[in-house]
This record gives sequence, structure tokens and C-alpha cells, in this order.
Amino acid sequence: MSTLYHEVHGPTDGETVLLSSGLGGSAGFWQPQVGALVAAGHRVVAYDQRGTGRSPGALPAGYTIAHMAQDVIEVLDATGTARCHLMGHALGGLVGLQLALDAPQRVASLLLVNAWAAPNPHSARCFDARLALLGAVGARAYVEAQPVFLYPAAWAAAHAERVQAEVDHAFAHFPGEATMRARIGALRAFDVDARLGAIDAPVWVSAAMDDVLVPWTCSRRLAEGLPHAHFDVLPHGGHAHSVTEASAFNQGALDFLACITTGEVHA
Repeated sequence: MSTLYHEVHGPTDGETVLLSSGLGGSAGFWQPQVGALVAAGHRVVAYDQRGTGRSPGALPAGYTIAHMAQDVIEVLDATGTARCHLMGHALGGLVGLQLALDAPQRVASLLLVNAWAAPNPHSARCFDARLALLGAVGARAYVEAQPVFLYPAAWAAAHAERVQAEVDHAFAHFPGEATMRARIGALRAFDVDARLGAIDAPVWVSAAMDDVLVPWTCSRRLAEGLPHAHFDVLPHGGHAHSVTEASAFNQGALDFLACITTGEVHA
């Protein structure tokens, strides 16, 4: 398979934070974080996931989160990164959990954003509705609905032009129905709840209580099941609170990373 699109920011000698996006798969999702991480001295690696954005191509048969974790290893190897702090949003968080199980030596810590360890009925209902919209109406309707699941209503209304620009970009770069169905199928099949105790890395679990796609209680469950987890919950921000509440999110992430560096958190 071809090497995935990736970009490297910041100092060459800083500890690496690898950014793994959610269902959209694009490195651009992390724009609110890259500058803050670099300013704190971190080397940052971001990538477009296979089949999305600047990493086009067909997905393998029986596509799973394990395939996505293997792609991260490919990116780590391509960038000369022995070990990383993996920050993952939703699906990207699942990739981080899988990587910590499959290749723990490559993971210094995990920063999991509105992620989960096992399926839940509410998110399943949301994905059923989104897939029905994609199949019956098409890609344009599918991407027009995305902000409903990503952002709090008040934030989306206040940033209407930005949100519409994101929708238009998503439609222009839509990966195709087959790829989207395969990606959603992979995240819906993911279940490592019984294996959380085997993840020895320190983990920062971040959630927003008004996330309408993934119940914040899924993040709480992650924190309870992981041996070395810190749970950080915000009252507002929605599924994409790393965007809508970037300052608070970034401060929490940087504080966690600083504690690992100083040895205040198990590493």
C-alpha cells in the first residue's frame, strides 16, 4: 500500500504527538491544536487516514480499526518516530486504543477525545440515521447533517459561515459511499472493553457532556477501565469540543503531557 499523506511540525528533538482524526480522517481537523503543541516544544505528526483526503485509495476487505492502527505504525516509521503520544478524536481514539494493545512499545501515552471502548445504542441510532441519509439522499445531505452531530447548536449558529465552508469542503472531498460505509462499519464493530486493563500507558480521557453523538459516559467508562487514566470532562463543547472549546482543551492536554515529562504521571 502507498504511504499515507502526513506532515510534521515543530522541533525535531521534541517528544512526538501524533494526531489521529475522527470519521472525517483529515489532518486539518487538528488545526486548533498544532500551534499550541508546537509552542510547548512538541514535535507534531498529523496524517490523512487511508481512503480520505490526501490519502486516497481503496480500503482492504474486512476493514477494521486494527488496519487503521497498522497505518499509524506506517506513519511512525515513515517519520522516524519510535514512540509517540497519540491524540485521537472519536474514531482516532479507537485507533489509539488498538495501537496500545497491538504495539504498546510505540505508545508513550494516549489522549482520547470523546472516544469509547464498546458500542452503545445511542451512537448506533445516530449512525443508522446518517447511513440511511447517505443511501437514500446522497453525499450532499450526509455532509450537511454532519455539524448537527459535531457542534453545539449555539456555536454552529454563531459560526455559520465557517460551518458551511467545512460542509462544502467535506462534500468536495467526500471519499465515496463505499469507503464511508467501511469506515463506519469498522468503528461500530470496535469493542475492547474487556481488554482495557491490559493498556499500561498513561491516558488522558477528554469528554464534553453535551456531545450528542457519543454519550460522555462512554469516556467515563474508559477512564474507569484503564489502569492509568485521568478523566477531564467539560460541560459544553459538543462532539468536536477540541474545536469549539480549544483553549480549555489545549490547556488540559498540555498539562497532562507536561506531567508525563516531569514524571508526575505514570509513563
